[in-house]
Amino acid sequence: MEGIVSLLAAVPLAAVLVGPDARILAANAAAREMLGQAIEGRHFLTAMRQPDLRAAIEATAGDGTVRSITYQAAKDGRDSTFRAHVAAVTLEKGAAPGVLVSFEDLTEREQAAQMRRDFVANVSHELRTPLTSLMGFIETLQGPARRDEAAMDRFLGIMAREAARMERLVHDLLSLSRVEGEERVRPREPVDLSSVMGTVVTMLRPLARERGCALRFEPGEACLVPGNADQLQQVFTNLVENAIKYGGDDNEVEITLAAHPNDVTLRGPAIAATVRDRGPGIDPLHIPRLTERFYRVDTHRSREMGGTGLGLAIVKHIVNRHRGRLRIASEPGQGSTFCVILPRWTG
Repeated sequence: MEGIVSLLAAVPLAAVLVGPDARILAANAAAREMLGQAIEGRHFLTAMRQPDLRAAIEATAGDGTVRSITYQAAKDGRDSTFRAHVAAVTLEKGAAPGVLVSFEDLTEREQAAQMRRDFVANVSHELRTPLTSLMGFIETLQGPARRDEAAMDRFLGIMAREAARMERLVHDLLSLSRVEGEERVRPREPVDLSSVMGTVVTMLRPLARERGCALRFEPGEACLVPGNADQLQQVFTNLVENAIKYGGDDNEVEITLAAHPNDVTLRGPAIAATVRDRGPGIDPLHIPRLTERFYRVDTHRSREMGGTGLGLAIVKHIVNRHRGRLRIASEPGQGSTFCVILPRWTG
C-alpha cells in the first residue's frame, strides 16, 4: 500500500484509488485539495457526487473497461470543467480489482476556446454592419439612384465612412495580433517617455482644439524606460485621444510624468505616466472589463467616434510586454484617470 501511495503522490493530476469495497484507499495531495482532506476510508459516493462519474466508477469496477467522462463541478465559487479517466487496477493477485480515477482540469482550455469563439463572433458582428450598408448602397446606386447625382454624392460619402471604419478595424486587429506575438519579448532599448509624450501631444493638439479641450503637458527632464518607442507612442496616443474624444464639453486633459524610486507594484524604480480628464467619468462596474476586446461602455457613441473596441486591449498587451501595469480609476461626474507604470531604465 505504501508503494501505491507514493506512486499517487508522483502523479501530477489529482488521483484517487477506490478499493474493491468501494471505499477510497488513497488520494494524492491534489485530489485531497479538490475533494476534501479526509476522504481516505470513505465510500467514494460521499466524495464524488456527479452522477456520470459515479456510474463510470461502478461500471469500470464491474467490467474492467477504461472509461473517460467530462463533467462540470463548482470550484472556488465558479463552474469548472473536468475530465475524469477511470481505469481498473490490480491491487493484489487473485483479489478483486480497484479503480484508479484521475482528474484533468479543462477549465482554462474551455475558457480559451470560448474566448476564440467570442472573438470570431465579435469580429464578424463588427464587419457585418458596414458590409451590409455598403452592399445596400451599391445595390441602390446600381438601380434606383443610378442617375440621381445628389443621392450618389450622399451615398458615396456614407460608403467612404463605412469603408474607413472597416479599415480601422482591420488595422487594429493586425496591430493586436502583432503585439500579442511580441508580448513575451521584453524591449531593452532606452526610450524617453517625456519625448514620446511631447510627440503625442503635438499630434493630438489639433483634435483637442477642434473638440474645445484644454490639453496640458509640461515637458520635463528625461524619463527613461526600457521600451519600444513606437509601441509606447501608440499607448499614449490611444489614451490621450480617448480622453479628448470622450471627455465631453469644457474638458481638460492633464498629462503628467512622475518618477518613483521604489514602486510597490513593480518592486523597483519606475516611471508613472498619467492621463487624467475632467469628463463625465465611467461607472466603476465597467472598469474591470475596459481592456477586453470589443468591450464598450457606450457602443453607439464609441462607433460614432470611430472606435473599434480594440484600443485598450492593445494598450494592455503593450504595457504587459513592457512589464508594466495599467491602472484605471473613475467615478461618474469625476472624470477618469489612466496611469501607466513602467520600469525605469537603470542602464
